[in-house]
Amino acid sequence: MSQKPPLVEMRHISKHFGGIQALTDAELELYPGEVLGVLGHNGAGKSTLIKILAGAEKANEGAIFIDGHEAHIDDPNDARGLGIETIYQELALCGNLNAPANLYMGRELSKWGFLRKRAMKEEAEKALSRLNIRIKSLDVEVEAMSGGQRQAISISRAVHFDTKILIMDEPTAALGMEESRMVMELTVELKKQGIGIIWISHDIHEVYNFTDRITILHGGTNVVTAPTKDFTQDEIVSMIISGRPIEHSNKANSD
Repeated sequence: MSQKPPLVEMRHISKHFGGIQALTDAELELYPGEVLGVLGHNGAGKSTLIKILAGAEKANEGAIFIDGHEAHIDDPNDARGLGIETIYQELALCGNLNAPANLYMGRELSKWGFLRKRAMKEEAEKALSRLNIRIKSLDVEVEAMSGGQRQAISISRAVHFDTKILIMDEPTAALGMEESRMVMELTVELKKQGIGIIWISHDIHEVYNFTDRITILHGGTNVVTAPTKDFTQDEIVSMIISGRPIEHSNKANSD
């Protein structure tokens, strides 16, 4: 993984809100086909860092590089133009619309002023099958679907438009065990397609068993970035709480 050039490099990122310093010299790297867990307590700076990458906030200092080229991300449209999509815990789906309408919301296909509903349905079927998503009927309104199916549609919409970088903010927080497993299987499929995934979660067990590397933030600065399995789960929790790095555990490496 480290032999490939990074998809994303965020270097020396600082951000303040008035007199509050949210980030100080923070950094992040994401490689193709990996899941990077971003961890930290509330107020650690992880949400601010990710919002800067997604174009929802703008850094006061620092630089962002996408595929080795410096990127200027002033708003979410800039981020999307660079292949960056974000899925938030509160899914931005319209419950009274079906899957194709949600997939193309804001990007509707039309001809002579009329929606091309058949074309959107066909494209939705392709997008869902690309990720092995099975939904009995695409004509059903999204509000009648399970939480896992709604999350699957949200993921499918995010990656359908030439996405290279996917930010997932607490993607399983509101889901049951089976639905969470479904979302993780989808994410594994995205990894196979070379998409880089930033996975934000408070579930240490989930992060430990699912991510390739972790970046821990504390007080707006980096604590550690390393392969997830370089540490035990208890060590990860300790670093989140204390804000101090731990030497790589011999036990973790010998397991």
